[in-house]
Amino acid sequence: MNDSAPAESSARRWQHAEFAALFFLQAGAIGMWQVCFGNVLKAHGLERFIPYAYACTALSAFISPMFVGALADQRIAPTRLLRWLSLASAGALALAFAAIDRGWGPWTMLGCIQLHALCATPTMSLLTSIVFARLREPHREFGPLRAWATFGWIGAGWLVSWGLNADASTLSGYAAAVTFAGVAAFSFFIPVVAPTELKIARTWRDIFGLQALELFRDRDHRVVFLTAALYNAPLAAFYPYTPIHLHALGVEHVTAAMTLGQVTEIVAMFWLASLLRRVRLKWLFLTGIGCGVLRYALFALDVRGALFAGIFLHGIAFALYFITAQLYVESRVDPAMRTRAQALLTLMISGFGNLSGYLASGWWRAHCSPQGVTQWPVFWSGLAVVTGVVFLFFATQYTGQRHFLARPKLE
Repeated sequence: MNDSAPAESSARRWQHAEFAALFFLQAGAIGMWQVCFGNVLKAHGLERFIPYAYACTALSAFISPMFVGALADQRIAPTRLLRWLSLASAGALALAFAAIDRGWGPWTMLGCIQLHALCATPTMSLLTSIVFARLREPHREFGPLRAWATFGWIGAGWLVSWGLNADASTLSGYAAAVTFAGVAAFSFFIPVVAPTELKIARTWRDIFGLQALELFRDRDHRVVFLTAALYNAPLAAFYPYTPIHLHALGVEHVTAAMTLGQVTEIVAMFWLASLLRRVRLKWLFLTGIGCGVLRYALFALDVRGALFAGIFLHGIAFALYFITAQLYVESRVDPAMRTRAQALLTLMISGFGNLSGYLASGWWRAHCSPQGVTQWPVFWSGLAVVTGVVFLFFATQYTGQRHFLARPKLE
């Protein structure tokens, strides 16, 4: 028994290293192109397509995460799904940026972005489910592992801004495509975990994992999922328009500047395990949303220092709601449905939240831009007010339990 303990400990450390590397590559692939994509489109005369291009991810979130989640729970090993979806994501993204580069037209570009989104949108929830399935104490281990996704996002921003000098170049998209291919290659090092519930999908309900909608019957589940969508709607303006605002204020390396938020995100995720044991879950959620309100209020001041401070707060605003929500799902949902539950969370965030957020913020920016000049204080103030309404909704509707671990995990 004693002889096997060091070997087991070493195997677990190696497994954690594998998961950390996958998170790093996965988030890096997304961060390389999504953060600077608005400036890339603007540089190529496609600025009016910014909200539609970002909305492609939202549209795909209504279809692929639930469908892929059902496959992962019932038929195909999640690791294999992650591998092939990452490879397809790489190819579609390379074609999208080639369409921008070679002038194939905006609709070809949008078609390729939509294909990429259909393949890429489920990958993070798949990876999350793979990791959760192998952890002994998710509430303690997941935060530090998930922080490596943030390191990947930071590394991607630095590479794009300072390594490739591609803040407004299609080179950022090609680099992202190569990184997605790297995710597919690295997945071969991850053990294949069989689906929890082997069955043949015979109905639309099985095929698209619609059993997960039963979670809405529980009040707390319903409030957490609905708030995820509502909170993400104003947040969806952060990445398309903050880089443009920074550029308007004279900031050159905007992609690197945007990584300031990941500093506090990393701190929050390493601190999360301790917070979950000491602080009532409701206050963690509300602190995250409150930071989201303050972030946009700072943006409304329309000065560099305030924007940098708001970006810095973004990490807390993100981690304390969305990462905590993933842990909430892992702890409170039946194991046989957890991949579908994580996919449902992705649908609410990236589907309802992003679609309404991208389209509404695009309309709102146009409304705030008479004669083509954006009135940034008005734009960000409106989003701060919307986020404040979400804060009030969650504060009045969520009941919860006193401690996150008050209910034992469903095994």
